[in-house]
Parts: sequence; C-alpha cells; structure tokens
Amino acid sequence: MKLSLKRRVAFSFIIANIVVLVMGFTVFFFLDSLNNQISNITVNSNKISLLTDEVRISAVSILKMQKKILTTKPTGEDLKRLENLCEGFQSQLQRLDSFYTEVEAKKIISKMQGYVDSLKTIVSKSSLFYRDGEGISTINELTDKILEAFSEFQDIQYFQNEQRDKQVKAIIGETRRNMLITLIITFLGTILLSLVVPGKIAMPFKKINDAVRELQDVNFDVSIYYDQDDEIGELARELNKMIVNMKKFEQLRTDRISVEHRKFDTLANMIKKNIMISNAKGELIYMNNPMYSTLEMQSDDVINKNITDTLIPDSIVETFELAIKRRSKIENAEITIPKRKKVIDPATGEYVFEDTEEAYQGYANVIPIRAKESNLDYYMMIISKEVFV
Repeated sequence: MKLSLKRRVAFSFIIANIVVLVMGFTVFFFLDSLNNQISNITVNSNKISLLTDEVRISAVSILKMQKKILTTKPTGEDLKRLENLCEGFQSQLQRLDSFYTEVEAKKIISKMQGYVDSLKTIVSKSSLFYRDGEGISTINELTDKILEAFSEFQDIQYFQNEQRDKQVKAIIGETRRNMLITLIITFLGTILLSLVVPGKIAMPFKKINDAVRELQDVNFDVSIYYDQDDEIGELARELNKMIVNMKKFEQLRTDRISVEHRKFDTLANMIKKNIMISNAKGELIYMNNPMYSTLEMQSDDVINKNITDTLIPDSIVETFELAIKRRSKIENAEITIPKRKKVIDPATGEYVFEDTEEAYQGYANVIPIRAKESNLDYYMMIISKEVFV
C-alpha cells in the first residue's frame, strides 16, 4: 500500500495515540483489577470480623449464663434465655460457615454447631428442680467444648488473617510486575516505532541529500531511486530529470571546450612562437609544441603542476609570478633558457638535468585574461627572440 507523506505522518501519529491509549487502558485494567480484588478481600474480611465478634459475644454470654445456672437455682426465664442465646449462636455460626471454603475451618464451625445444638436440646429438657442433676452437668461440659472449639477457630482465623495479608501483598506484587512488564513492552515498542517510522519518512530525504552532494562534486552519474507515488516521489522524479539535463549540458559544454581547445592549440602552433598559459594559482594548464621543444620537456612534466615545482627556468618563473602578483601585463621581459644536459648525480647515482650553456635568449610578454574574480584569472606568456612592438 502506497501512502503519501501526509498520510504517513498521520498514520504514525495515529499509531502513537493507539499505543498511548492501549498502555493507559492496560494500566487502568490492572489498577481496577487490583482494587476489585483488594475490595473483595477487605469486604469479606470485615464481614468475617463482625461475625466473629458476634460469635465471641454470644459465646461469652452463654458462658455467663452457664455460670449463673451453676451457682444459683436456674429459673425458667434463665433457661429460656440460654436457649435463645443458643439459637442466635447457631444462626451466627451458619452465616460464618458460608464465608469459608477451607475444610478445617468448616469442620470446627460444624463442631461448634453440633455442641450448640446439643446444648439447646439439653436446656429445653432440663428440669428446674434438679440443679445438680445430669442435665446441668452436661450443660457445663457442652459449654466448655464450645469455648474450646471457639479458641481453635480463633487460631485458624489468626492464621487465615496472615494468609490474607500475604495474599494482598502477592496481588499487589503481581499487579506491579504486570504493570512493569506492560511499561517495558510499551517502551520497547515506542523505541521500535521511533526507529522505524522516522526512518521510513527520512530515508527518501537522505537519498535526495546524497544525490545533491554528488551534484555538488560535479558527479552527474547519479539518480534517485524512489518508487513511492507521493510528494517525495514527485520531487525525486523532477530531480532525476534535472540531473539528466545537467548531464547533457555538461557533455555539450565539455565537447565545446574540447573543440575550442583544439582550435586554440592549432592556432598557437601555427604562430611558431613559444606559448604557455597558467591560472591564477601559478599552475600550468597549456603549452604549445614549440614551447615543449624549447624547454625540452613533456606534458607530464609541467601540465597541472605549479610552475615553481617544475624545472622551468627561473626567468620564466619570476616573470609569471610578477604578472600574477600585479594582475597586470608584463612586456618584453628578458628570458634565458639554458640548455640542459643529462648527467649522473655523484651523490645519489641517479640521472639529473644540469644547465650548461644558453640555448635560448629572448623576450616574453605576459597577457592577463581577467575574470570577475582574481582567482579565476588566466595568464598567457608569449616568448620570442624579437622584441615585441
């Protein structure tokens, strides 16, 4: 699917928003889940605590009533009250049993229910006239068993409170771990998007920038390959057209310069005088055939080299340097070109050229060919044996 640059930026913005929304909803989900779990645990814990307090109060009330029956002659009202306490205690145990799923806790609650039910039965059948009878002793025994079972239940409840605290801590730790994993995944995803998406957008501009740099180095054998049908693709196609036209223009210019150079070379050789040309930096760019013969040099020895780095005689060098320094014409400067002889250097054992007798004595005129800027000037020297008029 080909998207325009505008749509690509919009698509990247939408993806970034989706990532932020997903991260926000995920964090909210974890926090909400943590809140619900802790709320459920807290509500159940509060209900169990309230019921436990009620059971404790009922157990204490039964114990008080049991002591009263044992120490004083029980009345019908006392026995009725004890029976009502047993019924309330039994109802509380039934509600408490619904909050537990552990076998051990349910077993103890069931045991207390059995003791309370037995106590209720004994109380309902006890005679008011036999305080020291078998029924009163059974009441005392059942009351002790209820208290003993309640003590066991409190131990279990204390252990379960510790387990509940550990469970809450585990839930908080797991939620924190999940949120941390979510944040890490989001962070890595954001880094991935920040590397991929900007690269997809910036890559075409990098190609264009590289092509422009090549053009700055006058390298026209370059093209921008970009097959997307968008704004950058249109720009790349137009630049490729411009590069083709510039390459054609450069070829025509090179051909024209080559033709003009051949014309100039022909004319310079027809004059039969020594001609050499340098640029404003003192680099030799042209010499005609008579000049090569007079100096006994080849083109590789002088062309595109600074005149001071060659074996050209000092009189020519000084005249050129003076013209370049003044940016003016030099007329009839005396030139002496000694004849060179190839000898062996005793120090190095290599062949060197040694100036012997004078081979050429003449006069030189330097004509500056000025441009808009001094560093673009050219200087043409014409050497002749006759004085120029």
